[in-house]
Amino acid sequence: MPFGRFFSKEEPEFEMEPESYVEVSVMDQSERPMGKLGIKIDRLEDFGDTERVLRTLRDGHIVFLKIRGLKEKDMGELKRAVEKLKKTVTANDGDIAGVEGDWLIMAPKFASVHRE
Repeated sequence: MPFGRFFSKEEPEFEMEPESYVEVSVMDQSERPMGKLGIKIDRLEDFGDTERVLRTLRDGHIVFLKIRGLKEKDMGELKRAVEKLKKTVTANDGDIAGVEGDWLIMAPKFASVHRE
């Protein structure tokens, strides 16, 4: 009778192949926040904007920062701002890179900028 084993009270035995598993590496919660990865585009108009940018970075977002406005306005202030950003990003194990002379990319600890 073919339907007999559907109605029986015995538990069916499942055979597992020895190579039928997948190994998954799991990151620690502190290394990477759960959910979507935020990317924020921002402008650096004066030295005071550095705190806002660093707060965004500390919140776990990647920041594309346009520096042209401050570059045209005051080169000395731009150098101070970039030094502060660079120092804080590297102290927090992040990554920072300049792109095309008018942009900076800053990544938090769990992301990196790939350079070629």
